[in-house]
Amino acid sequence: MSSIPQAFPFTPERAIEAVTDFLADPVSAADFPQAILRFRNDRAAKEVGLSDLTDDDWVRHFGRFVPLPGSLPQPLALRYHGHQFRVYNPDIGDGRGFLFAQMRDARGRLMDLGTKGSGQTPYSRFGDGRLTLKGAVREILATEMLEALGVETSRTFSVIETGEALHRGDEPSPTRSAVLVRLNHGHIRIGSFQRLAALGETDHLKRLTAYALSQYYGEEDGPDAAARLVRHVVRQTARMAASFMAAGFVHGVLNSDNINITGESFDYGPWRWTPSFDPNFTAAYFDEQGLYAFGRQAEAIHWDVVQLANSLLDIAEREALVEAIDGYAPAYREALVMAVLWRLGVVPRSDAENIRAVTALESALFSSGVELDRFYFDWAGGKLRRPDAQGLYANPSFAELAGALTDFVPRQDFQHSYWAGHAPCSMHIDEVEAIWAPIAAEDDWSRVYDKVAAIRAMGAALRAEGQ
Repeated sequence: MSSIPQAFPFTPERAIEAVTDFLADPVSAADFPQAILRFRNDRAAKEVGLSDLTDDDWVRHFGRFVPLPGSLPQPLALRYHGHQFRVYNPDIGDGRGFLFAQMRDARGRLMDLGTKGSGQTPYSRFGDGRLTLKGAVREILATEMLEALGVETSRTFSVIETGEALHRGDEPSPTRSAVLVRLNHGHIRIGSFQRLAALGETDHLKRLTAYALSQYYGEEDGPDAAARLVRHVVRQTARMAASFMAAGFVHGVLNSDNINITGESFDYGPWRWTPSFDPNFTAAYFDEQGLYAFGRQAEAIHWDVVQLANSLLDIAEREALVEAIDGYAPAYREALVMAVLWRLGVVPRSDAENIRAVTALESALFSSGVELDRFYFDWAGGKLRRPDAQGLYANPSFAELAGALTDFVPRQDFQHSYWAGHAPCSMHIDEVEAIWAPIAAEDDWSRVYDKVAAIRAMGAALRAEGQ
């Protein structure tokens, strides 16, 4: 992972200090016995002015957590509550992570560097505050794949192996440990507002609302601030839910403390890509009721946003909040159509034509059981590009789909080398295990780096880059 020329100067920020008196607690990172650099995301680092760091300095900042110059002087563990599988839990917060630094990116956005596995905090309860190395590898793979597929996601910025032996009930133990740093457009969660509402801290609710509007949406405070914030969150989270469906992704744990008010997906635990268009496919073995199944994710995220609105009832007019929440369904429908057509690689047409095409596409995928990634690869541009694959699409529903797509035109020429391959880039659970196996057996990381390169090539192909 070589460094790349710096294109944007590091621009440190400390904006969060405007609300830390009620939102966070200063903490310290664990003192890890080792710090072995395994992954540095220079593509992301370039956007925030940090790609010129030497590997030694990278480890100092993201393994030993020496503060970045001009940014936060000490890590902050954020306070929040949240509904976990619809059960309210006031005993949570940043239990194995913290906000490490803030800065501006090349677009002028406020960005956070937050951690996972950085040690215990006041909210760790009985946890050890650590992250398994396998969990870190899984997060690299998830975030890279989601970014390539057009999902607004946190990005895995750094993974450093820390030399501790961890014991876990869901993987062979002892297992190796790591600390992960992710780059986010903010770490303020719906659960942050829920906590303030539960404690009756209305002045702090107003301040956090004003902070969120100012820092993430570029708007001033005012009497309708809470309703405006909900409208923004509705729009952004509806887009997130739609992008999950187009990507075939199942987050697994869409609790209200895992929903960022910027609508940026983050915090990847038991995620999966569904092999086919199966609305009942779940990612977490403990999701016995299918609450967060593939086809219920939009519903789950909507429910979480309703909890945000409920948290703001003491500082906003109920009617305005209801009106804001009512915007979720149309925003989701519109975003879903655009996300699916983008992944299919066609230029949108009229609303009626777009809806007909997406409805036919989902019907064909559902009735046929064809692998999602295979379909989007074979039908890129809106027509079956591979005569040798005709048999795979013999289901009559694909003839209906072809008819619905007749007048759509490709949005690119599909000359990128990715499209000349024989199979799509996918991320199913068996491949995740195959990528991890040589790391566990002989510390061979080549499959991780090769997969990241393949994913990024797919992302470039989807965006018609490099042609």
